[in-house]
Amino acid sequence: MGRDRLPGKLYRKELLRLQGELVKLQEWVRAEGQRVVVIFEGRDAAGKGGTIKRVAEYLNPRVARIVALPAPTGREQSQWYFQRYVQHLPAAGEIVLFDRSWYNRAGVERVMGFCTQEEYARFLHQCPIFERLLVEEGILLRKYWFSVSDEEQERRFHDRLDDPMRQWKLSEMDLESITRWEEYSRAKDEMLIHTNIPEAPWYDVESEDKRRARINMISHLLSTIPYERVRRARLTIPERPPSTGYRRPPRLAETRVPDAAAALG
Repeated sequence: MGRDRLPGKLYRKELLRLQGELVKLQEWVRAEGQRVVVIFEGRDAAGKGGTIKRVAEYLNPRVARIVALPAPTGREQSQWYFQRYVQHLPAAGEIVLFDRSWYNRAGVERVMGFCTQEEYARFLHQCPIFERLLVEEGILLRKYWFSVSDEEQERRFHDRLDDPMRQWKLSEMDLESITRWEEYSRAKDEMLIHTNIPEAPWYDVESEDKRRARINMISHLLSTIPYERVRRARLTIPERPPSTGYRRPPRLAETRVPDAAAALG
């Protein structure tokens, strides 16, 4: 794959076209009662969050949900590991986008020592079984790993550090991925050995150029699902009926939002 940055005009045109196809996919999922799970994993600052935003941008939030779970509570830590994720799986007619997923155990928990060796080994054993059950149940499961070089990751960290609008994206845990780069690489490679199964394979997204990554990921997702255009019933906007004489109370009785926009320009 070429490393040249995808031109902005070309990117925006193709992204809009693909987002239109995602809307068609959404309508097919809703009409056919399908269930779709898309997992976004990868290196810190690899572009997962931005891609998820573009995927969901024009979708109905009642159909397509983004799931980004916080650290587990004490109660959740005492549950079967997959239990907190099961409750977020889709019902008929829903799409769930996991911004990180049960693979936390194979990545950050493994590297940072947040789980025991026994818990880690149990995850590697149970995860393929769990995912086969999902696929057997009829859930359309897609797993994407976003790859980025160490140099590009560090550059993006510096960008976030200097940008007050994105500093919240940078945490001490993220910075650990620099000093533990090889440990994360080893954890990923071991994870793939156990979880890259035929029923639910991993798809690698080269993310040195975020624009290319978004186009490639969305295009691939659409190509793996046999959706069809759903014909919607044609709607007509009715004429407003004539007034019956109802008189509304004076607007002075309402607490109105100040017109801050009036001070602009």
